[in-house]
Amino acid sequence: MADILIVEDDKKINELILRTLSMMGHRGLPAFSGREALLALLGEQPDLILLDIGLPDMDGFLLMRRISEEYADIPVICVTARDEVPDRVKGLRGGAEDYIVKPFAMEELLARIQVVLRRFHKEQTIFNIRDIEVDLAGGIVKKAGHTIQLTNREFELLKVLLINKNIALSRERLLSLAWGMDFYGDDRTVDVHIRRLRQKLGMEEDIKTIFKYGYRLEM
Repeated sequence: MADILIVEDDKKINELILRTLSMMGHRGLPAFSGREALLALLGEQPDLILLDIGLPDMDGFLLMRRISEEYADIPVICVTARDEVPDRVKGLRGGAEDYIVKPFAMEELLARIQVVLRRFHKEQTIFNIRDIEVDLAGGIVKKAGHTIQLTNREFELLKVLLINKNIALSRERLLSLAWGMDFYGDDRTVDVHIRRLRQKLGMEEDIKTIFKYGYRLEM
């Protein structure tokens, strides 16, 4: 679990990100202005900051510069509607680990958050589902204390489901994430591997089928 400061003045977007992070097991800390963000940082030490550039009370780039000077060990991802190349360059050169333009898919935001947390060694690597323990870093899966042998593809699929827990993923998205963008196989391949995961780990009730769409791991 990571503590993530959400600096976003649009309340609907802030709340949406907050709910999604909560579903993923993270703790979201909402701030609706630059001043609120700075006050939050006085009492909290988040693992990551999601920063809107267009804040009502101060320039987001200046705020990011101040964060990088005073809290250099906290990574920042810019999440903004400002999509011009000079803005992107300014954000990345100013210290942002990533730059995401609105509107964005929540899956993309979560994936980028995961990459940054992994880069700063703050990513969750151990997951527990009832009597199942999955060590993503070690590539080990145990059920009731006994190691379960998964193929590389089965493990990658399980990893994608865990990282995106409680979020419905289409078959196409699962293929892209677990098999790679260059995979040209039938999306029924996903169904076959999901069936094997359910059988090997007894996860029939945990991996839900989303009719005519894909799957969701509920935790």
